[in-house]
Amino acid sequence: MSIKNRNKGLAAIFLMGCILLGGYVFITFFLEPSKDTKRARTEVRISSESLVSSFLVDERSANTSYVEKTIEVQGIVREITFLNDRYTVFLHGGDELACLMCDMQADQLEQVKDLKPGQKVLLKGVCKGFLMDAILLNCVLINTNQ
Repeated sequence: MSIKNRNKGLAAIFLMGCILLGGYVFITFFLEPSKDTKRARTEVRISSESLVSSFLVDERSANTSYVEKTIEVQGIVREITFLNDRYTVFLHGGDELACLMCDMQADQLEQVKDLKPGQKVLLKGVCKGFLMDAILLNCVLINTNQ
C-alpha cells in the first residue's frame, strides 16, 4: 500500500469520525425529547458565575454534577438574541470569554422580550454541558426582580 493511499484511508476514517460526532451532538442537543421545565423539580440552585466556573475548573466533575439536571440559575443578563423565533439569553459567567447560554422555550417570547442587559434574572432550564459556554436548554424565566 502506498503512502498516498494510506493517507486517503486515514482521511476517510477521520471524516467518518467527524460525521458521527456531529450527528451525536445534533441528536443530543437538538432532537432529544425536552423536559417540561416549568413543571420539572429543581435539582440544583446556583449562580451563573458559579456554574460557568465549575465547568472551567473541572469539566468532568461539573458534567457529573449538572448535566441533564434541572437547574435554577441566577445571573445578570449579558446579551439577548432572537433567531429562528427563539430567544437566547446569555448570562455573565464571571469570565470574559465564557458565559451561560440559556435557550428559552418558545412560550417565553412575551416574558423575555422586555429583558435588558445588566438586569438580574432567575431562570430555570436543563443543563446540557459546556462547549465554549455553559448551556441550558428549555429555559423559562422565573423572576426578574432579583
